[in-house]
Amino acid sequence: MKFHPRGTLRALLLPLAAGLALTALPAPTAAAASTLTNGGFEADGTGAATPSGWSEYGSTGASYVEAGGRSGSYRLSHWASTAYKVETYQYLSGLANGTYKLTAWVRSGGGQKSAYIALKNCGSAEQRTDLPVSASGWIRIVVPVNVTNNQCTISINSDANAGNWINVDDLTFTSGTSGTSIKGADISSLAKSEAKGGVYKNSSGTTGDALAILKSSGMNYARLKVWVNPADGYNNKTRVLAMAKRVKAQGMKLLVDFHYSDTWADPGAQSKPAAWAGHSYSQLKTDVYNHTYDVLNALKAQGTTADMVQVGNEINGGMLWNEGSTDNWTQLAGLINSGYDAVKAVNSSTTVALHLAKGGDLSGTRWWFDSAVAGGVKFDAIGLSYYGYWHGTLHDFQTTLDDAASRYGKPVFVAETAYPFRLDSEDAHENIIDLSGELVSGYAASTAGQTQWMKDIASIVEAVPNGRGLGVFYWEATWTAVNGNGWDPTDASSGNGWENQALFGYDDRALPAMAWFSHR
Repeated sequence: MKFHPRGTLRALLLPLAAGLALTALPAPTAAAASTLTNGGFEADGTGAATPSGWSEYGSTGASYVEAGGRSGSYRLSHWASTAYKVETYQYLSGLANGTYKLTAWVRSGGGQKSAYIALKNCGSAEQRTDLPVSASGWIRIVVPVNVTNNQCTISINSDANAGNWINVDDLTFTSGTSGTSIKGADISSLAKSEAKGGVYKNSSGTTGDALAILKSSGMNYARLKVWVNPADGYNNKTRVLAMAKRVKAQGMKLLVDFHYSDTWADPGAQSKPAAWAGHSYSQLKTDVYNHTYDVLNALKAQGTTADMVQVGNEINGGMLWNEGSTDNWTQLAGLINSGYDAVKAVNSSTTVALHLAKGGDLSGTRWWFDSAVAGGVKFDAIGLSYYGYWHGTLHDFQTTLDDAASRYGKPVFVAETAYPFRLDSEDAHENIIDLSGELVSGYAASTAGQTQWMKDIASIVEAVPNGRGLGVFYWEATWTAVNGNGWDPTDASSGNGWENQALFGYDDRALPAMAWFSHR
């Protein structure tokens, strides 16, 4: 089902570089504690202008405690009927030097110039995490920092327009750290784009290699899909081998995404490759093994071993229908395990991921992986597609991601996400997302909205407990509108419905959203 936002709030993104300068604050008092005080805002009751243990700076009337806590009775809110700029902060001293992590639960109606939680004056570089736009469900975010001067300031900041609001609650400040290891993108369309005349430029307009431009922005992992015998000759073994050399030459890691089809495989379509049509279940298990082994062993032989492999693509309903449908879990388990065994036979340290769509569907994700575990399916990691305009709210997404990590004890990642930077189409083909009513509330179809979306998705993955959030792959970062590089491998005249969600603009330049690759 598509998620229909209640309205479009424009999120203007990049916070003011200076923020609210602490130089203007009064000197910290000797009473400053070495532990966070009143992190749940329960000490004072409702209406407290300045919560116990905290200080305020700026439009202090816009910061207050009120009823409606996440776990207790109260929360901190920032709101005013006129534009405001306020900081609620707490100074900690007497800290042992080392790594710390602030965890906070937040909500926001969006629309602010900036709304973030920071750890600053800790001796190392200030760290910030923006508040995702979530008007109803609470979202957990984290901020890690390295304390080198025995002190640190916890800072909750709003630079807001009239009527903008945030809620913050249940803050904890503990030893530990956080971050994500995967800052990836699917670039499966790139080889065909280049062959058809596609051009890629850096943000200043200089033409270059798309992979090098992405790498310079912080991308460290490329995802490539494999079709068995596609009509256009792209995304097959030969093309994947060639692109893998370029990926590894950039120092990036490689995720190989097996569709086990000649065309798109997703929850609505898992058609067998023509070469396997009519094969028995037993033959299909051998087909999966041989094809998986063949592609991966060829990658290994040329010195570009796959770091991660998806056995199947968005296999909510299974794969290789009908034999591998979820209507027959025993057979589906056999097919998946055949792929798993082939991966490990080539390289035992390659991570095997299973990939579902509908990243906000808690019950569906549980049903699928509970069934997989009960059926003896082998896997190392869980990948979820999460498109906010289809797959539920950010709160739904966090709930599902966290649950998968804890319930199955596996690392999790976003295998696909994206967001539009505009709504109009560059080619004659209608874009998949082209109406303002299809957008996620609080995230405009703008370069700022696209950037904010990706930063907030990365923040949610970073906040997965126990360090199990691996990171994010942006889907089809390089699929710009190039004549001949449409969606249908059987139709050279088919168009592209995705160019407004690429990471290169209609002028072929790198977009500001590439900044998310530099997320912690």
